[in-house]
Amino acid sequence: MNTVVVWVLDQDSAKTFFTETLGLEARTDVPFGEGVRWVTVGPKNQPELQLSLMVPGAPVQDPKSAEQLKALLAKGALVGCTFTVEDCHAAVKELSARGVTFLQEPQPRPWGISATFQDDSGTCHELLQPHHPGHEAAAQNA
Repeated sequence: MNTVVVWVLDQDSAKTFFTETLGLEARTDVPFGEGVRWVTVGPKNQPELQLSLMVPGAPVQDPKSAEQLKALLAKGALVGCTFTVEDCHAAVKELSARGVTFLQEPQPRPWGISATFQDDSGTCHELLQPHHPGHEAAAQNA
């Protein structure tokens, strides 16, 4: 996988949120057709992966579909990405201090410790501290 689309309401604001608040690096910001920009960010330790911060509209959607998608964004009805972290509790504490809004504090899940936050456009993302192989068995034997 190379590029994942994250729908946003404003590319400048989203670029600031994902780089300055979440700590991703800016990758690309170039014109892409009339009135459209190709804006990407990505994790510093994963140069092959990028998030494309796209505003709904042409050339991907017709005007009616774009407005519907913008309404869903503003409502907070879309789900975005999962960001893997070493320590979910520490990451939540750090990102909360930077102004990130968490909808769910860290919770144990079968796949790891998970917390949910919203980006500046309203999309929900997950922070995940995954269980490592053998973790469940070690915890049961403790």
